[in-house]
Amino acid sequence: MQQKAEILLKYFREGESQREISRNLGISRKTVRKYIKEFENKLQKLGAESDEKKILLLIEEMVSKPKYDTSKRKKVRLTDEVIEIIDNCIEENEKKKLSGKSKQIMKKIDIYEYLIEEGYEIGYTTVCNYIREKGEIKEAYIRQEYSLGETLEFDWGEVKVNINGKETVLNIGLFTTAKGSYHYGRLYRNKKMENFLDIHVKVFEHIGGIHKEVVYDNMKQAVKKFVGPSEKEATEDLIKLSLYYGFRYRFCNARSGNEKGHVERGIEFIRRKVFSRKAAFDSIEEANKYLEERLNILNSKTRSYFQGKSPKEILKEEKSYLLPLRSRYDVSRRVELRVNKYSTVNIDQNKYSVPDYLVGKFVIAKIYPETINIYYKDSLVASHERCYLWIGYIKLDSKNSDMI
Repeated sequence: MQQKAEILLKYFREGESQREISRNLGISRKTVRKYIKEFENKLQKLGAESDEKKILLLIEEMVSKPKYDTSKRKKVRLTDEVIEIIDNCIEENEKKKLSGKSKQIMKKIDIYEYLIEEGYEIGYTTVCNYIREKGEIKEAYIRQEYSLGETLEFDWGEVKVNINGKETVLNIGLFTTAKGSYHYGRLYRNKKMENFLDIHVKVFEHIGGIHKEVVYDNMKQAVKKFVGPSEKEATEDLIKLSLYYGFRYRFCNARSGNEKGHVERGIEFIRRKVFSRKAAFDSIEEANKYLEERLNILNSKTRSYFQGKSPKEILKEEKSYLLPLRSRYDVSRRVELRVNKYSTVNIDQNKYSVPDYLVGKFVIAKIYPETINIYYKDSLVASHERCYLWIGYIKLDSKNSDMI
C-alpha cells in the first residue's frame, strides 16, 4: 500500500519517469505502469474538478491495498533467472543501507513477495535459505549530506514547566530541518493524533512550503504496526497527510537516534536554551509565545559550521526547493459516540453536552487541540472549548447545550 502511494507521488508530484521509479525503488516497470494507469483512469472520471479536490477524492483509493491477479502465474523453481533477481535485490539493499535509506530496504519477505508479484512461484523458505547462504549485510555508518528542501525531522519530547502555579509536564513537538538545523516547536497537553497533525500543518505554514521527506522514529502516531524486524506500516492518518501535502515519510530503525540526529539533539537543545531561563507561565498560550520568541532568536544566530550562516538564512535558501503549500488540512481526530441518558458524550474522560433530542443516538465528534465540534447527520449540533481536566459531574442548562 505504501509502495503504491510512493510510486504515484514520484510520478505525478516529482516528475520521475516510469523507468526511473522502477530502477530507484526496485519495482517492476509493469507494476509501476499498472498503478499509474489506474490513477490516470480515476483522474479522467473526475472531469474538470480542481487539483486539490482530485487529491482529496483519490486519497482513499490510493491508500487501499493493491490487488494482484495470480491466476496466470507459471510454476518455476530457484533458477538462474530467480537467483539473478535476488542477487540484484541484495546488491540494492547494500547501496541503500550505505546511503541511509533504510525505509526502502527490501527484507526477505519483501524479496519473496516481489518474486511472487513478478510471476515466479517459489517458496518463502527457499528464498530465505538462499539469502542466508549469501550472508547478512552488516550496517555501516556514514556522514549524511542533505540537499536543500529535502529532509525535515520530527520528534516528541517532554518539558517540565509551571502553569498558573501548578507543576506541569507538557509535550513539545519539534521539527528540525536536516540541512540547516532550523527549529520549530509547539507545546501540547498530550501527543494524541490531533496534536500530531496540528503541528505538521503549523510548521508547513510557518516555513511557507513542504520538505520532500519527513523523518520519524517509532512513535505510535506515525507507525501503525511492525511488519517485520525493522519494517513498519504507517498509520492511516500519516498516509493521508503525506498524500495531501505530497511529502515522503521515512522511519528510523529501532534504537537508531543517529538517523534523525538533528531533532534528537534539538529536544535537549531547546530544554537547555529556552526553558532553563524561564519555566513559569500563566498559561500554555504564554509558554508557546515565549517558545516562539526564543526559537526566533536561536534560529537567527550564525553558526561557524554553516560557513557563518544562520539556520534562518539557510531556510530562506531552501524556499525555492520546497513543495508548494496547500490549503489547511483538517487536523481533527474523529470518533463516533453514543449520546448517554444525561445528554452528554464522553471524550478523553470529560463529558460534553449535546441537545437532549439526541439521547441514545450516535454522533460524530471532531476533536481539535483546543475545541470539540459535534455533528449529527453532517450538521453541527454542539461546539465546546476543550477541557483537559477530568470532570466527574456537570450541570446542564436545558436551554443551552454548552457545558457549564
